[in-house]
Amino acid sequence: MRRFVLALCSLVVAVSVSAAAPKIDIKHVEPLSWWVGMTTDLQIMVNGSNISLCDVQILPENQGVSVKALHKAESPNYLFVDVAIADDAKAGDYTLRFTNGKRKYDYKYTIAERREGSRERLSFTNADFVYLIMPDRFANGNAENDSTDDTAEDADRSKAWRRHGGDLQGMIDHLDYIADLGATAIWSTPLLLDNENGASYHGYSCSDYYLIDPRFGTNEMFKTYVEECHKRDLKVIMDIVPNHSSTSHWWYGDLPFSDWVHQWDEYTQSNWTFSTNMDFNASKSDLYQMESGWFDKSMADMNLDNKFLLNYFKQWAVWWVEYSNLDGFRVDTYPYNEKHPMSEWCKAVMAEYPNFNIVGEVWTSSIPQLAYWQGGNYNKDGFNSNLKSIMDFPLHDALRSAMCESGNGGWGQGMTRVYDVVSHDFVYHDLDNMMIMAANHDTDRIGDVCEGDVRRMKIVHTLLLTMRGMPQMLYGDELMFRSTDRSKGHPTLRVDFPGGWAEDSMNLFDASQHTGDQKEIFDYTRHLANWRKSKEVIHSGKTLHFIDRDNTYAFFRYNDTDVVFVYINNSNDAHEVPWSRYSEITDKLGEGRDVISGDMVDMKAVKVEPMSTLVVEFKL
Repeated sequence: MRRFVLALCSLVVAVSVSAAAPKIDIKHVEPLSWWVGMTTDLQIMVNGSNISLCDVQILPENQGVSVKALHKAESPNYLFVDVAIADDAKAGDYTLRFTNGKRKYDYKYTIAERREGSRERLSFTNADFVYLIMPDRFANGNAENDSTDDTAEDADRSKAWRRHGGDLQGMIDHLDYIADLGATAIWSTPLLLDNENGASYHGYSCSDYYLIDPRFGTNEMFKTYVEECHKRDLKVIMDIVPNHSSTSHWWYGDLPFSDWVHQWDEYTQSNWTFSTNMDFNASKSDLYQMESGWFDKSMADMNLDNKFLLNYFKQWAVWWVEYSNLDGFRVDTYPYNEKHPMSEWCKAVMAEYPNFNIVGEVWTSSIPQLAYWQGGNYNKDGFNSNLKSIMDFPLHDALRSAMCESGNGGWGQGMTRVYDVVSHDFVYHDLDNMMIMAANHDTDRIGDVCEGDVRRMKIVHTLLLTMRGMPQMLYGDELMFRSTDRSKGHPTLRVDFPGGWAEDSMNLFDASQHTGDQKEIFDYTRHLANWRKSKEVIHSGKTLHFIDRDNTYAFFRYNDTDVVFVYINNSNDAHEVPWSRYSEITDKLGEGRDVISGDMVDMKAVKVEPMSTLVVEFKL
């Protein structure tokens, strides 16, 4: 496959020729470029035939940039070059000169000026509402890149498992829709090259860590996408996968080291049991298979215990932040990585960007196991992940189960499930850095869980937009999207957004085309999300909640100046709000304002209809 290379990092012709030594043939140089003033050390990985036979120098000399050390790999076709960059080094184009006997080969390498304020960049926080996009299924802004000569799989929108043509231009075209909804950050599933022969649309099988998939666009277009997001006050969270890469990656024909990936005598899958990381009773063999087993036959498991690979991933993460001006990372399958190297990785990224945020996918219903992975948590084994944020799957599970139980509740049923999860908040180290969600790209659509009932959807979105933590919503859930065929798994829940393709008969990016339940849930969600933007009491206020066994749930978010009361009636009966029961907080409250209707409310006599919500705000 032809490799796309940034203009700032291009090959320069050899300066001399000799038949006494093999021809110097450089295929890959990564990172593609670098910057002055970085905390992260630069170690350039060079790939080319017999490149290990070469000496390397950096020209011009006396500019503050020089070769510090060279490291050979097991394969003679790799060389790792440690580069020293002085504090007063000059930005500009440098020459990496490779010399093998009398043969010399020059490679232009750019060390640029760093963006002003880059180190101090801010990231996503509990004040944000994160909108999750699957690029291939969102919008097709450029039909000419749906299939390319450089990639293995062509687009075919008629087949669920194939690519459908969504791309970066399509995302850019509809940023105003996302901003209008009230979202303040976008997490998109991976945009890097996934060159598998089939089902490559999801992007989680990376074939090139420094290349945007050409069916999505280019590296430059990704930069443009980030710029356009920032113009609309939308932060950008990049989805990354250090745990595994595609066997179609260019290095699989010739690994730098035999332990670059985990090798097995025969294909061995992970046992998926990441409790082995903290289980004192777990066998070493179970832990090894969990960490080292492959995710899939086409997804080779990376070995982060290899110090060169770990360094590669540290630099790679920093490069994308600096190059494209990112605001955060979401790390896929976090616990399947070797935990100590990943802790070092998190620490390295945060050392470069102290205000940065990284959220890890830790898919477990166990609250203690989830808490283990958040940085700073008290763990008996002394482990500190340095991972700032975690995804709240226990709440996700409870919320979805509750939506399937609309009766009168009881012990352990309905909204009691949500209460029980929140009652365990004492286990977590940092509640502000919990990402909460009702669905993502790997789960059934919440519209399917709610069976298309707009009342239930309102309950879901009310909880997401008023509870502690950072709410995340899957694209289309604001319109109650449903899967095309739940029996066929992931591809059918990852539906195309109507209006994202020129041939679509309906354009749901246009709010004027919303009707019926879609209009009702969209308008409700947009109103609540935009209200949430300026509500510090929702972002970081404390929670006070009350237990009931009738499938209702009442909680308050409060700080020194504001109180928000949320009442969820998930039952089939109307309920009067038992305001006097909440006297420990309500005694100091006067009349409140209904957030949805805008009307003033006397809470001493309020009835909430079946399958309904109430959100009321008060000033202290």
